[in-house]
Amino acid sequence: METYVLAGGCFWCLDAVYRTLEGVSDVESGYTGGTLKHPSYEAVCTGLTGHAEAVAVTFDPDVIPRDVILDVFFTLHDPRQLNRQGNDVGTQYRSAMYFADEDQRAAFQAAIDRAADIWDGRVVTELAPLGVWYPAEDYHQDFFAKNPNQGYCLAVALPKVNKVRRAYAPYVKAA
Repeated sequence: METYVLAGGCFWCLDAVYRTLEGVSDVESGYTGGTLKHPSYEAVCTGLTGHAEAVAVTFDPDVIPRDVILDVFFTLHDPRQLNRQGNDVGTQYRSAMYFADEDQRAAFQAAIDRAADIWDGRVVTELAPLGVWYPAEDYHQDFFAKNPNQGYCLAVALPKVNKVRRAYAPYVKAA
């Protein structure tokens, strides 16, 4: 099993998408990349902690290739938007990949390069060493499944889930 820590806007969307994929055994929403110890959601939302909303995706590379995990990341968010995703604005919503070792750094850089060939415009995804990981509050974990009729889930997360389901159908878990 391997774990990638990725940030691409609100963690609810990333969490919802990755949970649909075969080979993904766990997705944990949390915070990293900042300076405040043990940040709360409210503190991170101020944009003053330096943290990004992120997910730690644990997967089996024998079931779902590493490149698929990373290419899904660049399918479900717009890596050209600096410190935002759509109406979610602030450094906490930045596009970022946090590597745990040199192999991850190289794989993440290769994924950024692939994304740059697909997206028009400059990819602004931050590539940084993984610092301290802080799990988000319990109510953020698997938020989409627990709140399928919530407005943000319907308007923002569901279209991303559907986009990835179509683009990566061979890797989507059976219903």
